Amino acid sequence: MKRIHVAAAVIRGADGRILIAKRPPDKHQGGLWEFPGGKVEDGEAVERALARELEEELGIRPTALRPLIQVRHDYPDKQVLLDVWEVSAFAGEPHGAEGQPLAWVGERQLLEYEFPAANAPIVAAARLPEQYLITPDGLTPEQLLAGVQRAIAGGTRLLQLRAPNLFDAQYRDLALDIQGLCAGKAQLMLKGPAEWLGDFPAAGWHLSAAQLRKHAAGGRPFPDGRWLAASCHSAEELALATQMGVDFVTLSPVQVTATHPEAQPLGWEAASEMLSGFNLPAYLLGGVGPTDIERAWQVGAQGVAGIRAFWPQ
Repeated sequence: MKRIHVAAAVIRGADGRILIAKRPPDKHQGGLWEFPGGKVEDGEAVERALARELEEELGIRPTALRPLIQVRHDYPDKQVLLDVWEVSAFAGEPHGAEGQPLAWVGERQLLEYEFPAANAPIVAAARLPEQYLITPDGLTPEQLLAGVQRAIAGGTRLLQLRAPNLFDAQYRDLALDIQGLCAGKAQLMLKGPAEWLGDFPAAGWHLSAAQLRKHAAGGRPFPDGRWLAASCHSAEELALATQMGVDFVTLSPVQVTATHPEAQPLGWEAASEMLSGFNLPAYLLGGVGPTDIERAWQVGAQGVAGIRAFWPQ
């Protein structure tokens, strides 16, 4: 069965809301919501196909776009490759040119709409920022609290509280304080024993590679709607992350890093190959910084994660 290549767009308005459309009832997966787009013809460039489809469906012409995520999905009756791009600017006024209902929705609201099963990673990618901040080792709780405050004020929207030097009780107290700082502004990801999961319901959870290997066969430890991530360093761990049903991963180390100087770097080419068949948002980590974001997009990543390169001095 030939895989159908579909170009789709996460279209953002100036206010950050995202445009979605309802599929006609007589089409495959009819009545569900989708990200606008359509089939890529043989030999057609993806950007050209997307521009053509958006013109036909919505009456708009994309003027600023970049790769977001590729998702391969097998339905019982067809196989698709969803080639998804983020459109951040366009000419024209979007309207349902084929009579389809449209809706502008906030990132969080996307969870309230029913999409085809293949779209779950796209919804995650649409809700996630391009940078993932991880807190540095060796700082006191006061220094971490002050740094996180500065980071959120500077626009950080996703951060992981990593503090291996703190005692469990110190970490848990700090997590509660930082959860308060993040409320309504940023998504906090915590690390720690699985037994803590129920104690911080507003936080997401970032599993270590060891936790991923131990618990992947058991599936997600909590329902959809709460962020779950995992640290991966190999194709095998990416497969375990898929098996567990995490929402996103970090893949590291891409380059030599001061945090783990002994670790053999993957390199950009191997990272790109590993992500080419991976259907979930992935942040590249290790020796990368804000200047590497565009390169990360080109190799199929959501963006970049970092410690020193992102920590406000």
